[in-house]
Amino acid sequence: MTIVNKIIKLFHSVKDENLKWQLANQGDQTKLKHTRVLAEKALEAELKKKSVQLEHDISLLKTKHDAELSMFKTKCKQDVKDYKQYLAALDQLKSSIQASYTHLPEAVAFTIHHHAKYLLNKMWEEEDFEQKMQHEMQLIRFMTAVHEDARLHLEGETTENLPERTLNLIQRQ
Repeated sequence: MTIVNKIIKLFHSVKDENLKWQLANQGDQTKLKHTRVLAEKALEAELKKKSVQLEHDISLLKTKHDAELSMFKTKCKQDVKDYKQYLAALDQLKSSIQASYTHLPEAVAFTIHHHAKYLLNKMWEEEDFEQKMQHEMQLIRFMTAVHEDARLHLEGETTENLPERTLNLIQRQ
């Protein structure tokens, strides 16, 4: 036998062995292919299910975010409105001082007004609720003192030429 024949015989025997192996394992290969197809379909179904769940979760988060944003915008609008009302009240406070103490230098009235704005801003910018309330009480006490000084002066119940109680509060703070 020649080498070529041996190579051909070897080739045929390897081919025969391969064919025998494939025939012997055909059931396992079919089963394996079937299992793989089932696994791919199960994975695809799981991915679809998770995708739907994620879309639902995203939708819920978007709805929640939109609602929170809307509430925050409403709160901010109300805060701006409230702040403008405070500023208008402070302008009335300054006018009240100027009307009550006609001889009072304008710089003193502006100082009182400026101090009231300082207290308002301190209260407005405070993050801690308890501190915010303390600043608010401080502003209320100050505004009350200003109005009380103006009222007493207008009613002639005081002989002082300056809003002393108000100026004392500024000096203490």
